Amino acid sequence: MFEGGCLCGAVRYVSQGEPMMSGHCHCIDCRRTSGTGHASHLVVPAASVRVSGPVATYVAPADSGAVVTRAFCPTCGAPVYSTNSGNPDAIFLRASSLDDLEVFQPQMVVYAARAASWDLTDPALPRFEKMPPGFRT
Repeated sequence: MFEGGCLCGAVRYVSQGEPMMSGHCHCIDCRRTSGTGHASHLVVPAASVRVSGPVATYVAPADSGAVVTRAFCPTCGAPVYSTNSGNPDAIFLRASSLDDLEVFQPQMVVYAARAASWDLTDPALPRFEKMPPGFRT
């Protein structure tokens, strides 16, 4: 079990699920919503997460055509999680929202082709130009 939430504490979550995937994403949307060169996500089964507190959402299509819903705190603006219609059984928790940052153990870098030269991630991690084969988004 692990927990997390937004900057001001109005949005909180508890996850009972084992991570299905964790990684850094350099896609344009992740860069813009993180305020830096990438966003880091911990993907867990959606049914394993309980969210409390109000969230605001922003809905937009992904490169794949799937619909991504990004949830953030309406008070402090901190991003907390996202969902993707291409993978409806998963929730993508922002690693930055974790109470214990060590829960996040990155396994890969996605959309590496879009990474800024100054945003360096662990070169030992597997890198994918877009999403890895077989991962639906």
